Amino acid sequence: RHVADFQLSIASVIENSSSNCLAQDLHLQAEQLAERLKCDSVVSEISAGPGTVNFTINRELLAKIVLQQVWKDGSEYGVKSELFSTVPRQKTVIEFSSPNIAKKFHIGHLRSTIVGNFIANLKVALGHEVVRINYLGDWGMQFGLLGVGFQSFGNKEKLKSSPLQHLSEVYVQINKAAEDENTKKLAKDFFRKLEEHDEQTLSIWKQFRDLSIEEYIRIYKRLGVHFDEYSGESFYQEKAKEVLKMLEDKGLLQKTIKGTGIVDLSEKKDLSTVSTVMRSDGTSLYITRQFLIISFRDLAAAIDRMNKHSWDTMIYVTDKSQSIHFQHLFQILKLMGYDWAERCQHVSFGLIQGMKTRRGEVIFLEDVLNEVRSRMLQNMTSTKTTKEVQDPVETAEKVGLAALIIQDFRGLLSSDYQFSWDRALQSRGDTGVFLQYTHARLHSLEQMHGNAELTDVNVVCLQEPDAISILQHLLRYDEVLYRSSQDLQPKHIVSYLLTLSHLAAVAHKTLPVKGSASDMAQARLCLFQAARSVLANGMKLLGITPVTQM
Repeated sequence: RHVADFQLSIASVIENSSSNCLAQDLHLQAEQLAERLKCDSVVSEISAGPGTVNFTINRELLAKIVLQQVWKDGSEYGVKSELFSTVPRQKTVIEFSSPNIAKKFHIGHLRSTIVGNFIANLKVALGHEVVRINYLGDWGMQFGLLGVGFQSFGNKEKLKSSPLQHLSEVYVQINKAAEDENTKKLAKDFFRKLEEHDEQTLSIWKQFRDLSIEEYIRIYKRLGVHFDEYSGESFYQEKAKEVLKMLEDKGLLQKTIKGTGIVDLSEKKDLSTVSTVMRSDGTSLYITRQFLIISFRDLAAAIDRMNKHSWDTMIYVTDKSQSIHFQHLFQILKLMGYDWAERCQHVSFGLIQGMKTRRGEVIFLEDVLNEVRSRMLQNMTSTKTTKEVQDPVETAEKVGLAALIIQDFRGLLSSDYQFSWDRALQSRGDTGVFLQYTHARLHSLEQMHGNAELTDVNVVCLQEPDAISILQHLLRYDEVLYRSSQDLQPKHIVSYLLTLSHLAAVAHKTLPVKGSASDMAQARLCLFQAARSVLANGMKLLGITPVTQM
């Protein structure tokens, strides 16, 4: 039995339909309505279900319109839908990734990086202007300690060849002496010189920063991610002082008995909700975001971005432990008189648990990328069909990344999830590997039989249930994009693409191109081409590069 294309729930259209409306009444009303409605050139069948009226679209029209639309809109298919016609084009600033310089890229930053990239890709696809900002942890007392460490244990050659590895080692060494009074004093002096813009000290720090960014860019390239702006806490030293003055002038900054600076966020102004903005020694704390202390730098950065970019929305992508931090940040901005704080948004995500490499506990992203690539290569070489792949390492990298992204994006972003190598790398089932495999398979079908010309397609040849299922699914792509654009969750697109791949896998068996009559072969080829085109579009939004061989 075929599945209807559209369904109308009777309860949603009859007046004062309450929950006690009997099921048989609804069914009767559905039948009466279905009888009164007439089919036309678009709707070929109208029937009643349990409390619903079901509509079936003229099958030839369905095939013709869907294939024409996918063909005509290409990479913009779904985006040009009238669902988006009333959505205003806006300018969005997205702050994501944001690692701490002079440290190797920790796996903790993976989610922020891929989620921020997805949101940016989606916004751009929908015609918005996007500014991607990487707000680096590049300032604070730990650079005093690192500077002293480098003077004692540093090696310029090692710094050049593998900066983050070397600086991590230096930091571990100096940290052993961090409790020593003399080391503490030297570190304080080094950081004080930094704050006073001492040239020699600044040039050491700048070298740490520049070399870190160079190495990050290399890793971002592997992830297919780029930024328009590398900003950082160091940019906002002077502006943070202006923010402090503004808070004082507006009477928002209060001091506790211990001398800690706070801002009262409670409605009744009874200090029931306060945000700490300053330590008793007068410094705004560096490790702000972890300890719910709002730094003046974060406030200054938000104000500066508004002045510089005049954005419509600003999105911060960080883990959910920082939710209260951002609530406070937006509230303080509002108290300062910045109404645009209401257009700031925090997109939060849960933690990845249990990510280990073969060597044990994993900490660094690059280890994970190397591991997923080597495991993928191993899987590819152990199957018979891998011989003809032109660049197996590059292919393994792209497929491996797809595996990481799909495992990450399958659930709600706010959920923690248990990472599993075996589950991520399965070639069958709901994985990134399966998406890549489907794309490569459909691509080789086109290579083998040439491209179908839409003008030659006889849509009468696409009436089998498996062909109709694909067409119905392609028709719904815009709804899925719309849902993801509303709640910024990638899971809607992920589950859509997995279903599309399963439908295509079934049709690949039941609707052969090879050996079919020319009319039939052309029509089926055109259907598979449309499926591959939409699959590729969706994968690219998620940050995945589709492979053509596997």
